[in-house]
Amino acid sequence: MQQNGYDAAIIGAGVIGCSIAYALARDGYRVCVYDRGGAAGNGSTSASSANIRFNYSTWEGVATAWESFVLWDDWTNHLGGVDEAGMARFIKTGGVVLDSPDQDSERVLALFDRAGIPYERWDAADIRSRLPVLDPSRYYPPKQIGDPEFWDDPQGEVGGYWVPDNGFVDDPALAAHNLMSAARRHGAEFRFNAPVTAIRREDGAITGVQIKDEPTVPVSVVVNAAGPHSAVVNALAGVIDDFNVGTRPMRQEVHQVPAPPGFGSNHLVPLVGDLDLGTYFRGTPNGDLLIGGTEPACDPMEWLDDPDEYNHKPTQGVFDAQVIRTARRLPSLAVPNAPRGIGGVYDVSDDWIPIYDKTSLSGYFVAIGTSGNQFKNAPIVGDLLASIIAASRQGRDHDTDPVQLTLPRTGHTIDLAHYSRKRKFNQDSSFSVMG
Repeated sequence: MQQNGYDAAIIGAGVIGCSIAYALARDGYRVCVYDRGGAAGNGSTSASSANIRFNYSTWEGVATAWESFVLWDDWTNHLGGVDEAGMARFIKTGGVVLDSPDQDSERVLALFDRAGIPYERWDAADIRSRLPVLDPSRYYPPKQIGDPEFWDDPQGEVGGYWVPDNGFVDDPALAAHNLMSAARRHGAEFRFNAPVTAIRREDGAITGVQIKDEPTVPVSVVVNAAGPHSAVVNALAGVIDDFNVGTRPMRQEVHQVPAPPGFGSNHLVPLVGDLDLGTYFRGTPNGDLLIGGTEPACDPMEWLDDPDEYNHKPTQGVFDAQVIRTARRLPSLAVPNAPRGIGGVYDVSDDWIPIYDKTSLSGYFVAIGTSGNQFKNAPIVGDLLASIIAASRQGRDHDTDPVQLTLPRTGHTIDLAHYSRKRKFNQDSSFSVMG
C-alpha cells in the first residue's frame, strides 16, 4: 500500500464492483470503492431482471453461471455473515428454454453435461403436460408487431429443455448491498456521490485517482467496474486503443404485468426463455410477470451517446412488442393498455461477452460489458478479477500466459483468456443477452 492511499480503487459500486471489492478485501487488499451514485446497486444493477440461468453458448459462460448458482444458493455462507439491511433471496422456480435457431440447444446441453447441470429434454407434448399455460407453437423468426406476418398462423411446434435449478434473485440492489456489507467487514471503504474525474499514471503505471477537486489518492490498482460509464472511465485511463472488443451503453426496457390465472403456485412462475418469439419472462414475489426482450434481429438496438441521457420510463412501442409476443406464448395473458416497467441502461460488449482483464496500463484492470447477462455471475466475478490482479502483480503476463481458474465450489476450470480485451469476436456467442 502506498502511504495515505489504498492498494486498490474500484470504480463502480454495482453488483460487479461490490463483488470485486469483497474478493480483494477478503484477500487482504486495502480497498476503496468510488461511485457517482448515492448507493450500492443504484445504477444498472437495480434495473436487472436478476434471472439465474445457465444457458450460455460457451463453456466459461456455463461454468461460471453454475458456480455462481451454488453461491447464490448458499448466499449467507458465501458472504461470511448477515447484512443488517436484510439479505437478498434466491428463489428457485425452475425454468424452460424453448428451442430456437438463435441458440444451439444441443451445444448448450453438451456444456450442461460437461458441467453436471441437471435438465430434462421436453417435446411439445411435454410442454403442454407440464406447463399447460404455455402454447408450444413455433413462430420463428420473431417479428415486429407492425409486420403483416406477425399474426400468421404458427409453423409447427417447439420443444425445449427444463432446468430445475433456474430462478431469480428477489432484490438485485440488495444483493449488491450484501456484497458491500461483506466487503466492509474485511475493511473495504465505500464513497458515494464521488465520481472519479481523473486517473493518474506515470511511466506506464497507475499512481492514483482523483475525485472532483480533491487531492489525488495514491493507489497502485484501479478496477473499472463502471457499467454503462465504462468507456468514459477507459478514456480517463487513456486505454481506449488497447481493446479489440469495445463496449457501448444501450437502453433496455423490462415490463411488469399481472400473471395469467393459475400460472405457477406460491409465485413460483417458472423462468421462460423464448428466443422463438424474442422474449423472456418470469414471476415476481407479488404475483406479476416480469417480461424482457432477447434482442431479436427484427428489433432495433437503442444505443446511447450519453449513458446519463435516456428515458427512464417504459415506452408503449417496446411494451407492446414484448408483451404481445409473450401473449402469443401465454394465450391467457391479459395485455394492459398502459405500460408498466422501467427503462435502464446496459453496458454491452461487441459480442455480448464481458471483458474481465488487465490492460496495457500497469495496474489498470477492467470488469466491463457485463450488463444484461452477468448479474447471475456476480458472486464469482470478484474471484476472476482477483486472480488476474494477483497474477499480474506477481509478474505474469495474462495476455501471453492466461490465468486458468479452478472454481472453488464445482471444481471446474475456466480459461480467463475467454474474457480478454484482445480476443476476436467470439463466434460462439449468441450476440444477444443470452451470451
